[in-house]
Amino acid sequence: MLRVFQHHISLATLAELIADSLTSFLAIMLGVLTLAHFYGDGDALGVSTVLRSGLGFALLIPLHCGLVGVYREGATRQTARAKLGRAVLGCLIGAPIAYHLAVKTLVDGTQAPQLMGFAIAYLMVGLVLVRGLLLTAWHGSLVQQRVLIVGTGNEAHAVAADLKSRRRSSHAVVGFYPAGHSVLPGDDKRFNIFSRDTAIDDIVNKHDVNQIIVAVKEQRGGNVPMDQLLQARIQGIPVMDLATFYEQTTGEVPVDSLKASFLVYGRGFAQDRTRALVKRVFDVVTSGLLLTLASPIMLITAIAIKLESAGPVIYRQERVGLAGKGFMCLKFRSMCTDAEKDGVAVWAKKNDSRVTRVGRFIRKTRIDELPQLLSVLKGEMSMVGPRPERPSFVAQLRDQIPFYDVRHSVKPGVTGWAQVRYAYGASVEDALHKHQYDLYYVKNNSLFLDLLVLFETVSVVLFREGAQ
Repeated sequence: MLRVFQHHISLATLAELIADSLTSFLAIMLGVLTLAHFYGDGDALGVSTVLRSGLGFALLIPLHCGLVGVYREGATRQTARAKLGRAVLGCLIGAPIAYHLAVKTLVDGTQAPQLMGFAIAYLMVGLVLVRGLLLTAWHGSLVQQRVLIVGTGNEAHAVAADLKSRRRSSHAVVGFYPAGHSVLPGDDKRFNIFSRDTAIDDIVNKHDVNQIIVAVKEQRGGNVPMDQLLQARIQGIPVMDLATFYEQTTGEVPVDSLKASFLVYGRGFAQDRTRALVKRVFDVVTSGLLLTLASPIMLITAIAIKLESAGPVIYRQERVGLAGKGFMCLKFRSMCTDAEKDGVAVWAKKNDSRVTRVGRFIRKTRIDELPQLLSVLKGEMSMVGPRPERPSFVAQLRDQIPFYDVRHSVKPGVTGWAQVRYAYGASVEDALHKHQYDLYYVKNNSLFLDLLVLFETVSVVLFREGAQ
């Protein structure tokens, strides 16, 4: 994993991004060579012009691939074919923009469309070759992280199952070292359980271990061989606990294995004045721009809601925001006016019968959230942050979910890390999973992560991922 501005990015994703950039750059280079070969005027473009066009392509094409979710991690387990399809879609969307910004403005006359035609052809072929062959081969030949799991209980089993179910080709579990309460049967050949009499140092050297995960919830009372782990750490072997493992590999902070000390002594929680100023400028600029672009859509939505059913166009509902203070959250009304006629808050459900026909569409496309951009301008919300909940739900979830109030240390967001990482859900269990992603955001929030969430929100809306 590579740490970028507090956020963890896998080497596989970074390799895909670099490969797409190089493919885009080479597409322009090959286009110029083809132009020179067939028409004999490719040299007239000049080296600097060719390089600037290539660099523009190398930036703009992967940018649009990112907008359609090619590089999303963890949220959706895309097959190689699905990723290739999204990459082609990203190229087709980005090609006209790349043409006008990186080709037409630099290349004169009839050469621009000819160069673009050759470049697109090479780009499509390159995507198939690189993503279909080279990246697949690269994933298969990755230098694996050979992992030793300390523990044989439920937590250890969950870590091993996670590495297997997520198809992490970069990780291979070499075995389990007994610690804490045992659940894995020692005589089961499916599990390589080392003897407690064997030193961890010997296991590391014999089996080429280069990562140790301590999957023991209770580490006091001699449950964990700290002296042996210290020796491994001194030798340069990374040793991480459960919370750190899940934070780095899944982008969430699991509360069932979380201790307050992890949050107190861990890195992150950037809440200083500089971060607050940067975030506020970011919120004002992005919300103002989006309001300007979305104003025609908002007008049409308001008319459609009014024509379909009687009642207000904007639905106002009290939500809990920064520091636990209430504010009125604005949405386009998507339900009938008597959705909660008895006054009792009810979790929204998938295919909820209270949702109108217009409401169903604006929910799937996230248009119902657009009025919240006004709350962002007012400073009540941020563009990115944990989604605000209703006071009655907060009172319930605070008692059932550990560290729930941590999410109120930042402003609630129009979109959030949980929204682009977890499918739609409306239950206490779903709230728990989303809270784990919100904890990750609060702990690792940065301008880079905000931009990443906004980018991934585009693909969530386009492909209706997680929508009702």
